[in-house]
Amino acid sequence: MKVFHGTILTVDQNDSIASYLVVDGARIAFVGDSLPDQYAAAPVEELGKKVLVPAFVDTHEHFASFATFHAGLNVMDATSNAQIIEMVKDFAAKDKSPLLIAFGASPYSVKEGHLLSREELDSACPDRPMMVVKYDGHACIVNTPLLQKVDDQVKDLRGYHPDSGEMNQEAFFKVSDYMTAALPIPQLVKNMQKAMDYVVSKGIGMVHTVSGVGFPKDLDISMEKWVGRSAQHGFQLRVFPQSLDIDVALKRKLPRIGGCFACALDGCYGSQDAAMNEPYTQAATQAVEAGAPKGVLYYSDETVIDFCKKANRAGLQIEMHAIGDAAFDQATRCLAAALDDYPREDHRHGIIHACLPTKAGLEICAKYHIQLPMQTSFIGWPQEPDAYLEAIMGPDRANRLNPLRDFWDAGLVISAGSDAPCTYPDPILWMQRACNHSNPAQSLTPREALRMCTSHGAWTTFDEKERGSLEAGKIADMVVLSANPYEVPVETLGDIKVERTLLQGVDYQPQTRSMPSAILAGILSSARI
Repeated sequence: MKVFHGTILTVDQNDSIASYLVVDGARIAFVGDSLPDQYAAAPVEELGKKVLVPAFVDTHEHFASFATFHAGLNVMDATSNAQIIEMVKDFAAKDKSPLLIAFGASPYSVKEGHLLSREELDSACPDRPMMVVKYDGHACIVNTPLLQKVDDQVKDLRGYHPDSGEMNQEAFFKVSDYMTAALPIPQLVKNMQKAMDYVVSKGIGMVHTVSGVGFPKDLDISMEKWVGRSAQHGFQLRVFPQSLDIDVALKRKLPRIGGCFACALDGCYGSQDAAMNEPYTQAATQAVEAGAPKGVLYYSDETVIDFCKKANRAGLQIEMHAIGDAAFDQATRCLAAALDDYPREDHRHGIIHACLPTKAGLEICAKYHIQLPMQTSFIGWPQEPDAYLEAIMGPDRANRLNPLRDFWDAGLVISAGSDAPCTYPDPILWMQRACNHSNPAQSLTPREALRMCTSHGAWTTFDEKERGSLEAGKIADMVVLSANPYEVPVETLGDIKVERTLLQGVDYQPQTRSMPSAILAGILSSARI
């Protein structure tokens, strides 16, 4: 038993701030302003100027991909393609893997103003297959050895650009499938365990992962399920299979389905293929040259409605990727059609990203209680600057991106996700961006932002009875912050540090299981996943 004394931000229904919290085993025994006599003999930890908050929840992460890229080369902070080439040369010299992956390239944050080419990548890595994935996770550059491996599989797909080496849309998905399927299983498990340790260091106790990127028989979905169930020291994973085939979820006894890739309704702004109701501007040269001035809707309404109806009738929770306003409208239409077909009171269906909602779509969300896993890291995103967004869609639409205040005031449940590896899994950054929106009228308060990152995240996957707030009876998943986010100036929220993460009442320790023992433990476990 242990007592915490100081400022405790409970994020309960009343947004209470308490002075004492008692942990007994893995659960919270008491929260209040004065310590009952029965706990007087328990050891006390004084928080001082630090504060105790619920552990954060990342409600949209490509966990296997993040784990893979986190173990590879991150070029996100590079300021030139020349720098990326040198980074790749150094990486290739040190890493002897048969396939190499780098992540984070952006044409909008390098001085050349464009992605590096296949020829440039060949100069840095000529002898082994390699891809450099774009920051948005929707495109990549392949070198010649990799192109030779995949050419027959991608040459007839949309998004195939062999001269430049850029692969986007379906061609990118196929290249990603090839690369991930070639990753040895022991290495994948090791990468996942290291990724768990990393996200917990950022105060995240639970990740909602979207899985299914090219492994035979969707092995990566099963792997995430097993590895998640084998996780030690209280870390939690909730798996969403990225598939339009509901049997992929049902045969694994998963209660939810959706994500990006196969469940993406459109592309993204970085590749100028997010589906829009009105055309992009002439500055969106990639969209214009591709003959898709409004971007790309990947599926017809009939296809999406059929999927939603089947999943909804099967009792599954549905989430789908929608970036542009046309995709947002399609998602709302199709979810509404499914719920009209088979009404459910507490479905918790969601639209991921929801970057550019429409008035009609918001009305559907409010009527049908559709929740929104948001990425506030997209606000003021260095890899996708505001000036670029305004150039490709005009100031009016750019000003309406990620309208957090509109969502909140409409009574919609918005949660926070990283979309990692696209952005860092960093809840302090999520809060800072949410409270300092590039359109100030759309900013949240720190109290709202903390709720978005904790309580709402747990609610999104029906975990609110056990996690998401600091209340008696709940599991003691908690984070010690260096300062009180309710009291510091909002401009300095990003300076707050995660001092400690406690899961199930104790300080988190790194994962230690070997690959065989992790898989066996996961197969035998009945833990919630």
